[in-house]
This record gives sequence, structure tokens and C-alpha cells, in this order.
Amino acid sequence: MLFNTFVHIPGIGETTERRIWQAGVETWDDFRPPYPEFLSVQKVKLIEEHLARSRAQAGQQAGHEFLRQLPAAQRWRVFPLYRDSVAYLDIETTGLSFTDHCITTISLYDGKEVFTYVQGENLADFGEDIGQYQLLVTYNGKAFDVPMLERHFGFKLAQAHIDLRPLLQGLGFVGGLKGCEKQMGLDRGALAGVDGYFAVLLWREYCRTKAPQVLETLLAYNVEDAVNLESLLVQAYNLKLAGTPFAESHRLPMPTVPEKTFFPDLELIERLRGRLREY
Repeated sequence: MLFNTFVHIPGIGETTERRIWQAGVETWDDFRPPYPEFLSVQKVKLIEEHLARSRAQAGQQAGHEFLRQLPAAQRWRVFPLYRDSVAYLDIETTGLSFTDHCITTISLYDGKEVFTYVQGENLADFGEDIGQYQLLVTYNGKAFDVPMLERHFGFKLAQAHIDLRPLLQGLGFVGGLKGCEKQMGLDRGALAGVDGYFAVLLWREYCRTKAPQVLETLLAYNVEDAVNLESLLVQAYNLKLAGTPFAESHRLPMPTVPEKTFFPDLELIERLRGRLREY
């Protein structure tokens, strides 16, 4: 979809872009004489200049450059071009607010493998590993995950970033990550009902007991958050395509879910739920 995009050019909105498509100019390479009659000479020159830069950026896979030019609501368009270099990210912390809390675990899924990072074990490895990816995908990561990661590691995450929260809200899906998953047909199974606050409790329990099954339950939850981002983004991408001439030609198949490597302790979950009910 990126190579069909014209809204990253100043002065070109969705209405003008649609008129360009209707004139038979569906890709950047289609933009050549004779140009659509409704475009002025100045507008044609502007588009040509921007498309020359866009082609160069695409050749370098400089995703962050495209994101600077694209309106926030259109950033989903870069996804397929960078799908082989994407990190679906989710973090857990010692609390639910940004202030005075620290990262406990990080899950990174690249569409093929799952990688986990744990405070006190290998959390520092994330700082090196994340550099190999060109696109970050999160849910509410712009407000929470990315600032927390940047504060912890002391460097900026300069990659292109698609935050699913505003994208899904624009499509009418609300209620947080778990609510969006439910509305879009994703089932968490044994982890249904486990939320961010529960993850905080799991970390506290792990610090108290050092029991491996507690950490595994936390990681099972954290990994589920990261892995499900791919399915949500693919569905969102296809829904956004529905309003374009490319709804069928560019449609993405649903991804294959990776085999689980962490499994929750159901008795532990029920025990912690019992404690919550007591409060």
C-alpha cells in the first residue's frame, strides 16, 4: 500500500489521493505524462519531487522517514514493506503508572520467534537486540512502553512505530488491548481475565518466592500481549484497505500463531484471584 500512497505529500489529502487513483494513477510509477488533468503544473512538480525522495527512502527501507511525512492516521500503510524487520513489543512493569516504576519483563516477537527479557537476568540484552529491527508495533506504546524503554535504556528508539491503540480506535475498536482482542475474535484461553495489574501481582509474587512457575505465568501473559499484536495489525490493515481500490489485491492473510513456549500455572492464577477477592 505504501507505493500507492500520495497523502505523504504536502497538500495531498485523501480526497485528492482518491481522485489520483480514479485517474488511473494507482502507484508511484504510474505518475508520468499525461498527468491527471485536475492537477496544476505546480502540483505535478511538487508530487514528482516528493516521489523521487520517496523512492530513494524506500530503497533504503528508511521507515522512520515515511512516518515523519505520513499523517498519523495513515501510518498503517508502511507495515507490509517492513514486515520482515518488525518487533511486536510489550512490557510489564512494577506498577501501572509511568512515574516511579520500572520494567520487569519485555516480550519481543518478530513474526517468527519470541524473545523475552527479565529484570535481574537478561534485561540489558534488549538494548542491543532491538537495534536490528526497523519497525516497532505496540498497543499504547507511544504513551507508555516506548517512553519506559527509552528511560530505562537511555537511548531513543528511532525506528518507525505503529501504535495500534489509535489505529484500532479509528476503526471503532475500544476497551484496551484485551477488549480489542475480544472484539476481533482473539481468545486468550486460560489467560482470559488476566490484566496488567495481575502482571504486577505476579512479579511481586515472583520476587517473594522466586518460584519458576510464577515467572513462567508472567511471561506467558507478557508474550501473549506481544504475539497478538501481529494478528490485530493484520486485521486492522485489511479493514483500512476496504476503503481503497486495493482491498483485494493488497489483502494480507492472517498470520500463523507461534507455538507457545511459556504456560500459565492455573492454580497460581486462581490463588491470586482469591487474594484479590479478599481485598
